[in-house]
Amino acid sequence: MTEKLNRRIKLVVQYDGTDFCGWAEQPNVRTVHGTLKDSIFRVSGEDVELRGASRTDSGAHARGQVADFASSNPMPTSAWVKTLNRALPEDVRIESARFVRPDFHSRFFARGREYRYTLSTLEKVEPHRARFVWASGFGLDIPRMKVAAICLLGKHDFRAFAEELDGINNCVRELSKAEVTHRGDEVVVTLIGSAFLRGMVRRITGGLFEVGRGKRTVAEFAELLDEGRRERLTWPVVLPAKGLTLWKVLYGRKLRDLREENEEE
Repeated sequence: MTEKLNRRIKLVVQYDGTDFCGWAEQPNVRTVHGTLKDSIFRVSGEDVELRGASRTDSGAHARGQVADFASSNPMPTSAWVKTLNRALPEDVRIESARFVRPDFHSRFFARGREYRYTLSTLEKVEPHRARFVWASGFGLDIPRMKVAAICLLGKHDFRAFAEELDGINNCVRELSKAEVTHRGDEVVVTLIGSAFLRGMVRRITGGLFEVGRGKRTVAEFAELLDEGRRERLTWPVVLPAKGLTLWKVLYGRKLRDLREENEEE
């Protein structure tokens, strides 16, 4: 008797999140997870358990989301890419597929995630950018924003930079990159960390935006990371999801379960 195949497949997924209610599957609404899972079923006839590396918010985008599932279908990975892309709507695309070891977990094996938030100093951007860039309509002091971003590096309690903290006791996270770049009217905030709290990137960028507008000093921004001082400060605004993109999920050369080392998102 031939042994039934049960191979685990890792997908790199891109999507325009504008018309999705986020990644996570929810009843009676359109989500990336649900759309992708339905397409896998149409292609293979299998109702798979689909796991994602990051639960992006409603309206947020991805260039490098990672998902994984187990399948007994004998298709090669190249066929998975081709057939899924045919089945998926225009706002979702499979960039790549590969077979991985059976215990791989796209979320728990990730060493880090890179997010980018893009905003514009224009009041209104060109239509082809409008779904992916938040038009702030304000000139910004970029050098001050760059200095403020440096304060974020390392391990801190990011409670003041998150939202919906019910049930979350530990808000300590570590950022290895916090960078502000500027080209033309676009300002991009790039953050790399092992894990992120809900709303963390959008509120960090909101705080940097306030610094750039002169509404908050660099010192006040840094105090938001200080448990003894942040309570007297107004916490930063959470910017719209449209400017947020999950750029990349990072994995080490030696894949292993890191959930005991990293806090879950």
